[in-house]
Amino acid sequence: MNETKPFTADPAPVPDRTPAVRPAGPESAGRPRVAELLQRQGVLAVLLTVVIAASFVYPTFASLDNARGVTIQASFLAVVALGMTLVIITGGIDLSVGSVFALGGVLAAWASQYGFLAALLLPLVVCGGIGLLNGLLIARGNMAPFIVTLATLLGARGLLLALTDEGATTYLVPKDSAFGELGQGSVWGFGYPIVIALVLFGAGGLVLQRTSFGQTLFAVGGSSDAATLMGLPVARTKILVYTLSGLLAGLAGALNAARLSSGVTIVGVGMELDAISAVVIGGTLLVGGAGSISGTLWGVLLLAVIQNLINQIGSLNSSYQSVVSGGFLIVVVVAQRYLARSRRST
Repeated sequence: MNETKPFTADPAPVPDRTPAVRPAGPESAGRPRVAELLQRQGVLAVLLTVVIAASFVYPTFASLDNARGVTIQASFLAVVALGMTLVIITGGIDLSVGSVFALGGVLAAWASQYGFLAALLLPLVVCGGIGLLNGLLIARGNMAPFIVTLATLLGARGLLLALTDEGATTYLVPKDSAFGELGQGSVWGFGYPIVIALVLFGAGGLVLQRTSFGQTLFAVGGSSDAATLMGLPVARTKILVYTLSGLLAGLAGALNAARLSSGVTIVGVGMELDAISAVVIGGTLLVGGAGSISGTLWGVLLLAVIQNLINQIGSLNSSYQSVVSGGFLIVVVVAQRYLARSRRST
């Protein structure tokens, strides 16, 4: 007896409402890379454009002597900005570097009477100690970097005035001293401060890109809580970067004192703003988590070139540098926000 199976109708097909996903083409895939490249190295293109244009307009601008003058003036800010870069990558800020820079110069000039090592070590120890204090209060005391470094800005400037009798006393570096040669000597026509700055930037670039410490800086700046959950030494990293910032500011001040053969008390006013401007113009995000050492170098050179161009014009005073630097800073911040949105949307 044959068994008959009951007839069952096939279910109606359900239309596929899942949006079609198209493979990313070369244009959409390359857009984030272009945005990242512009964010990191866009300042280099601007710097090259300004230098080439200025060389045609002002023949003396392209001279070797002018290049030496621009780079020697930029070298001191570059050393300070290097430390500021590390701090900002971690999501912090250091407003004390200008006063620490001036204090380091006065301490170096005063200690130069006791020899080369004393002139170099004293500002490093004192200024590094100020940076260490900043780091401890911020990392261990959970205090706001803006408030802490503003307090040490005032404290360092007050100590400077106390050491110099309210600025009435200027300590001089002895003539023909080895310490003075550190600021005034040269290699192939370029001063020792330039060479020192380049060596420090080279070392900083290697540390930031090739070591676990550098990757920790980016992780802390991206999310401090996430870095803590990953087991990274967040507090120790913050303490170290603020200590390095103080050390580098003190070193820059010592080099400046050796260059000028005296501990000038009025230098460093507003230098913290110049350092922050150079770092941000160089592509480092103020919120932390992204940045580069090379970008900071190009940012410092761009500010120095702008100042030199203002001097070349002659009819403008140095106040216009602040106007131009502020304009560049606004443009860069707006561009960074646009590029960040472009990278997230692709």
